[in-house]
Amino acid sequence: MQWLIFAILSAVFAAGVSILSKIGLSEIDPTLATGIRSFIMFVFMVLVLLFTKKIPEINTLNKKAVFYIIFAGISGALSWTFYFIALKLGKASQVAPIDKMSVVLIIIFAALFLGEKFTLKVALGTLLLVIGTLLIILQ
Repeated sequence: MQWLIFAILSAVFAAGVSILSKIGLSEIDPTLATGIRSFIMFVFMVLVLLFTKKIPEINTLNKKAVFYIIFAGISGALSWTFYFIALKLGKASQVAPIDKMSVVLIIIFAALFLGEKFTLKVALGTLLLVIGTLLIILQ
């Protein structure tokens, strides 16, 4: 159940990203903003690693983990770049729900690549997410 607390905190702070970024993007290029955000996140995470004494665990990395972490980083950077461009050009209340459609893709990819169950209940919930997103973005 501990995962739920962290998932809720993630959602709260992700909402902050959308609102704070939309305000901050009013007079700045979205790619520059993404670079600044990435730098701040890098510094913050280095401080977290130092504070939690996780730096020595770097020797536990293996090639497979590093490969996937690198490509996850590239995927995240592309996601943030496109998100900030969309946020600069559109309404936060429309851009954010489309961005959160990644949940639908995650559910599908998790079933295809991770072997997670795709039950009728999951399919119905996924369909409701799609319908809800469409209702929100078609303002």
